[in-house]
Amino acid sequence: MTRPRCALVSLADTPWYHVVNRCVRRAFLCGHDAHSGQDFEHRRGWVETRIRELASVFAIDVAAYAVMSNHYHVVLRVDAARARGWSDEEVLRRWTQLFTGPLLVQQFLQPPQRALMGQAQLEQVQALADTYRARLFELSWFMRVLNESIARQANAEDGVKGRFWEGRFKSQALLDEQARRE
Repeated sequence: MTRPRCALVSLADTPWYHVVNRCVRRAFLCGHDAHSGQDFEHRRGWVETRIRELASVFAIDVAAYAVMSNHYHVVLRVDAARARGWSDEEVLRRWTQLFTGPLLVQQFLQPPQRALMGQAQLEQVQALADTYRARLFELSWFMRVLNESIARQANAEDGVKGRFWEGRFKSQALLDEQARRE
């Protein structure tokens, strides 16, 4: 029986996770496809660049990664304490590096416009910051943003629509130092 992801990821047990995601429809993530004769090696750079970008935004550290022909592996460390220490403004600045955000957030990030905001608006912004803060140290959000951007680029390049990834990522908790080294 399958278990929900929230039951599989327990930061109380370990902040370290090994995640894997695989492509569908014989799609190539990177490397040379002997079947079609195409070379997808440049996609390795897409994955590496996006992992680095997301690591600079999220409170998730990337310890290691490997990009294979039809899947990738990443070892991640979730740092919830770091995200909890960020100010609301820092959280909103980080979040808006990835998403536009609602108009209230955009106004809040502009000091002249922030000064004109009422108490109710500021409370709404604080509630949004709390939501985004939780997402910025959530493994599922990190993987969602990573996978969606790669899938969009690959599908556009391949001239197809639909799924690029086999399904949700697989995660394995790394419970001891030995597991983190292997």
